[in-house]
Amino acid sequence: MDAAAHAYFFGGAGREQTLAANEHAWCKDWLWPRVLATPARIDTSVTLLGRRCPTPWLAAPMAHLRLAHPQAELGLALASAAQGAGFVLSTHATVALEDVAAACRSETERGPLWFQLYPYGEREDWLRLAQRAARAGFEAIVLTVDAPVQQVPTRAREAGFTLPPAWPQPNLPAPPPRGTLEELLAQALHWDDVAWLRQRCPLPLILKGILHPADAERACAQSLCDALIVSNHGGRVLDGVPPTATALPAVSAAVRGRVPILVDSGLRYPTDVVQARALGAHAVLIGRPLLVALASGGAAAVAQLWRRWRDELAATLALLGAASLDDLPPLHTELQPMPAPNP
Repeated sequence: MDAAAHAYFFGGAGREQTLAANEHAWCKDWLWPRVLATPARIDTSVTLLGRRCPTPWLAAPMAHLRLAHPQAELGLALASAAQGAGFVLSTHATVALEDVAAACRSETERGPLWFQLYPYGEREDWLRLAQRAARAGFEAIVLTVDAPVQQVPTRAREAGFTLPPAWPQPNLPAPPPRGTLEELLAQALHWDDVAWLRQRCPLPLILKGILHPADAERACAQSLCDALIVSNHGGRVLDGVPPTATALPAVSAAVRGRVPILVDSGLRYPTDVVQARALGAHAVLIGRPLLVALASGGAAAVAQLWRRWRDELAATLALLGAASLDDLPPLHTELQPMPAPNP
């Protein structure tokens, strides 16, 4: 991969504290295996928005994947569908959303097919794009709410990253905002914008970028979404915010089961998925591991990664004595001494 593109994909904001913390935070709890309790069968499926999905993960929305491999978003989507994983297409994809949906819709064992929406332009622009996604066959809109002001990640800026001329972005609702900070702030998304879109959106609406439990409570109390994604944008927007593994339990407590919770940022191994599930997530979104696979070998390498993850997740559940993700024991197991037998 080009060095500047590598810096863009793998860099983070500021000093990259959150970028590093995201990954390490998934290792803070131990898994407690059980012996002589191996289930006869393992079920890796989960239910999301009323649909049973073969696996608990989706490919996270990632921009400009043509920089990583010529197959770009289409290759990632096809490999994900073939291996029972979900897929979230970025607004900044380099492939038209209709082409992605047409390639994946007929795969009977695929996971969810969602479209991520950046609220560029006016409200009517967002709605038109959501309607376009619905017509194409997407099943939910993922509204990104945590990036009202975006900066080029530090490493990418230092590497001089820029997009090539005439770069394809066929799914933008309007040109991304530009101008002074004051002009950008004037265009920032607010709660009333979410309410407006929620009332008119032809698909279930998912809010991506929730970290604070008060925001989760407001979204649920006002019925502004069908699901939440706990995310800090992979450490790319604001440095110094907590890792998602740290924020997830508090968000889960605030949601109280009213909507499904997903989480992204820093998940690198199937054991991280087990941790996320035990901390309150119904499913996860995976980003950079898939990016590495796509860049190294296209769709075939992505399919191999997903297949390996599914096998490793099943093996992990077996070692924990859990027949499914619903059967996972709590992470914080208090080991108490057995009482002495009665004489």
